[in-house]
Amino acid sequence: MLSVTKRSLLRMVPATVAGRLRAWRTHRVIRSYVARVVEHNYGGSHFRVYLADPLAQSWYDHDCPEQPEVVMLRQSRLRPGARVFNLGAHQGVVALMLAREVGNSGLVVAVEPNPHNAASARKNCELNHVEQIEVMQAAVAHQVGTLALYEMLNGQLDDGTGLLGRRVVDSLTVDSLADRFGAPDVVYIDVEGAECLALAGASRVLAEGADFVIEVHGGCGLEKLGGSVDRVLSYFPQDRFTLLERADEDATFRPMTKGDPINRGRFFLLALSRTPPAA
Repeated sequence: MLSVTKRSLLRMVPATVAGRLRAWRTHRVIRSYVARVVEHNYGGSHFRVYLADPLAQSWYDHDCPEQPEVVMLRQSRLRPGARVFNLGAHQGVVALMLAREVGNSGLVVAVEPNPHNAASARKNCELNHVEQIEVMQAAVAHQVGTLALYEMLNGQLDDGTGLLGRRVVDSLTVDSLADRFGAPDVVYIDVEGAECLALAGASRVLAEGADFVIEVHGGCGLEKLGGSVDRVLSYFPQDRFTLLERADEDATFRPMTKGDPINRGRFFLLALSRTPPAA
């Protein structure tokens, strides 16, 4: 954490300069971290995980219970042989859990914009001899092209300020992924506030029918990138999707209720397609 004095000094310099300083600090943290491999139980499976930085250590250096969304998806389209898009895959630990569900006949496309995290995700696939995960280093947004990414440990798009450094990365859309890999059965979105951008590039996949899990970053990134909770929900009309929600601390999902207090902050949205799965 930056000291009060350092934060005060950063506020006194131009945003671009402050951004470069913060980016330099992030790279220094990565270089000084002593990477190692740990072994834990993640959602009922034993995996080896490469810890490449302090954030990864805090997230993955302990046993993890099964994710409630995986439990729900298993009752729908998350089955052996399924195709899953894991968007905002970080270092691939969730992708490993999803790969366990789809088995050797399935496919998990893990998309992560931060090159450091994408490299760690590939390392984790190798450590666990998992071949049904395809790791792609790119951002997911409303169009194919390039976008600016913050230089931080957790991949997040620049909101235009450059306050956390700036790196240009390739961008793609959910529909362009479907063109390359085939239509997904499940789309798992954790893109740190860029949810509406990702959904804007998913019109065909939304129309064809897929289950969606979305970590909605209300109040912590969603609005800065031009989104809103109402806009996220607008992509999932209730005649085509069954909507469920849970707060971060909840162990189960409940039916989505408009105006629920949990919608004012970060929460998990599960949108189960009513379109019958293809035979």
